[in-house]
Amino acid sequence: MSESSDPKLPAARSAPTVPYASYLRVYEPLVAFAEPERTHWASYARRGVVATAQDELRRSLSDLVRVPVVGVPAHESADAFTAEVDGVLLVCPWRTRLRGWLALQELVDQFPLPVLDAALPPGVRRRAAEEYERWRERNPDARPWIRTGVWQVPLRWFVLVADEEREYLPGERLRYRTPMVQARRRLARALRILRAAEGYGGLAEGLVDVGSWLEEFHPRSMVELDYAGLVHGLPAERLRTDRSAREVAVGIAALGAGDADAAAEAYAELAERWREVRERLFAN
Repeated sequence: MSESSDPKLPAARSAPTVPYASYLRVYEPLVAFAEPERTHWASYARRGVVATAQDELRRSLSDLVRVPVVGVPAHESADAFTAEVDGVLLVCPWRTRLRGWLALQELVDQFPLPVLDAALPPGVRRRAAEEYERWRERNPDARPWIRTGVWQVPLRWFVLVADEEREYLPGERLRYRTPMVQARRRLARALRILRAAEGYGGLAEGLVDVGSWLEEFHPRSMVELDYAGLVHGLPAERLRTDRSAREVAVGIAALGAGDADAAAEAYAELAERWREVRERLFAN
C-alpha cells in the first residue's frame, strides 16, 4: 500500500506537530470521479511524494495568523491523500475550502461569541458565509471526503471498523482501514440494535448521520479512521492500550444479546476515557 501527495509539502516536516485532530476519511476509486478530475488524480498519484494530515492542517492554520485573517481559503485545494489497495488507486480529496466553510458553521455552536470574534472577526465569518451560499447554489450535491474530530475520536466512528484492522506505529500513527462494504454492514447492524434499545438515541442519531454520508460514495471505496495528531498529543501508553473499536463492538454485541447492564458499563467506561481527552480542548 502506498500514499502520495504534493511534492512541495515535505519541506514543512520540521514544523511543530499539531496534536489535536483526528479524521474519518473515504478513499474512492478513480472510476468514481468524472473528467477532468479523474485524469488530474491519476497524474497526481504518480508524483510519488507522501503528504500527511499535518501538512494540510499547517496550511490551514497559517491562514489564521495572517493579517487580515483568512477564515476559508480563497481557492479549493487540488491536493488529496491517495492509497493503492490490491492494485487499485484510491483517492481522498482534501477539499479544504469546503471543509473550512462547514467548520465555521460548527464553531458558532462550540465557542462563546467573544472568543469566536477574537479568533475570527464577524466580518470574516459573514463574508465566508456569503461565499459559501453562492458556491452551494452552483454545487448542491457537494460533500467532503473527510470528517474531523477535535481532541477526540467520536465513538460512532468506531462502529465502522474492527479491532483486527488496527494499525499502530508508536510515535507515527494509529489508524483503521476497512472496505466500504464492511463499514456499511457494521453500521447497519449496530443501528438496528441501538434503535431497539433504550438510552442510545444519541448514538443512533449520530450513526444515521454517518451512514447518510457514507451512502454518497462509491461502494468500492475504503474508509479510514485516523487518530492523526492525537498520536502526538496523548501518552504513548494510552495509545498502546487503546482498543476502542473492540470495546464498542463488545458493547453493541452485549446490547444485541440483551445484556443491557454489560453494554451500559462498557459504553460508560469508554465515554469517560474519551471525555477526559476532549477536555484538553479547554486547557491553556
